[in-house]
Amino acid sequence: MTNQPPTLRPNAVPTGRVARFARMGGLATGLASRAAVGRAAAALRGERPDMAALMLTPGNITRITERLAEMRGATMKLGQLLSMESEDVLPPELAKILARLRAEADAMPPKQLKSVLEAVYGSEFRRKFNSFDPQPLAAASIGQVHRATAADGMRLALKLQYPGVRNSIDSDLDNAAALIRWSGMWPRELDIAPLMQEARRQLHEEADYVREGSYLRRFADLLEDDTRFIVPHHRPDLSTRDALAMSFEPSAPIEALSEAAPAVRDRAASALIELCLRELFDFRVMQTDPNFANYQWRAETEQIVLLDFGAARDIPEELAQGHRRLLQAGLEGMRDDIMVELAGIGFIKPDLSKAQRDAILDMAELGFSALRGAETFDFATSTLADQLRQRGQVIGQERELWHIPPADTLFLQRKIGGLYLLATRVGARIDLPAIARSFVR
Repeated sequence: MTNQPPTLRPNAVPTGRVARFARMGGLATGLASRAAVGRAAAALRGERPDMAALMLTPGNITRITERLAEMRGATMKLGQLLSMESEDVLPPELAKILARLRAEADAMPPKQLKSVLEAVYGSEFRRKFNSFDPQPLAAASIGQVHRATAADGMRLALKLQYPGVRNSIDSDLDNAAALIRWSGMWPRELDIAPLMQEARRQLHEEADYVREGSYLRRFADLLEDDTRFIVPHHRPDLSTRDALAMSFEPSAPIEALSEAAPAVRDRAASALIELCLRELFDFRVMQTDPNFANYQWRAETEQIVLLDFGAARDIPEELAQGHRRLLQAGLEGMRDDIMVELAGIGFIKPDLSKAQRDAILDMAELGFSALRGAETFDFATSTLADQLRQRGQVIGQERELWHIPPADTLFLQRKIGGLYLLATRVGARIDLPAIARSFVR
């Protein structure tokens, strides 16, 4: 099986701060005018208008989603980062927008794609490649990926950054944050400022493909002797800050594992969970984006291809040790220590009431129960995720508990949660207790 490029809708990326501001300003003006009509209608009915409800109509949801996906860059990445926060405390309409922004973006039309290639490689860019497929393999918030063949015959996956993305990061974020605050889409009890700061930092990092290339090489070195994984070979001679060239690794979407023999999918899912813990405790560097598209499956060799290291980040030693102590406390059922370590990594607010502490501890205990069993954990039949979701919805109703953890903790928890969903998707059975114990000895 090989990678098959999806059919992506061509849509030019607006370039330049003025053009991007105009798109956002036009969106805000349109939403405001529709909200004004809604307020007038509510007043005629003698009703008190709800600003958030007027903003998040089905039509407006579609308009907001399409415009942010069209903008790509910072606005789309901000939506993805906001979706990391528990959807239990977000309006379902906003959750719907964020879910769309986690999917693939539109692709650049041919004319804009050519201009990008010329800007990166010069007007004679064709000489650097024996072939270049204009149909992208994938399109995301920062750039899109194409298949190509280098002049020396090496098959490549070439990631090209959208034009104007890097220079518009700060202004895009300011404009998007103003729209979110003005519209009332974001709960007032949650401070959006830390996420905005993190989005700014991460976007500037992800827009630097030289940085991503360094993490690509770093993971290749770390996993050189682990035959379960394939990390593409970096081609620095064809890479710049705006283009990242690497070997093309034939593979299929990771979801294809669900069709494999039970023992095969169990081994693969176990390898991914073990890798996550190695990244945290041994490597002290983690690829923090759990998007399923970042993992591919090579059935003929039973190997996992690892992709996209733009969201890779070093793990502070203090955070790694805090999670190790939390894991130890969870395995031993030490409730007081669990609470201390949850507070230590910033996952919960300090100075909670006893009732609030007990509610959070009960939820933590439920999660750790999967690590203390004597048998393998069956992701396909387990109801643990539903139980945790139900507990989370109850806790989410208490606004005093609303809290956004520090960025490092938030990204780490997102990675763990994403791998849980992946193991569930492929129906794996994994000896979680054995894996967990191996990292606390």
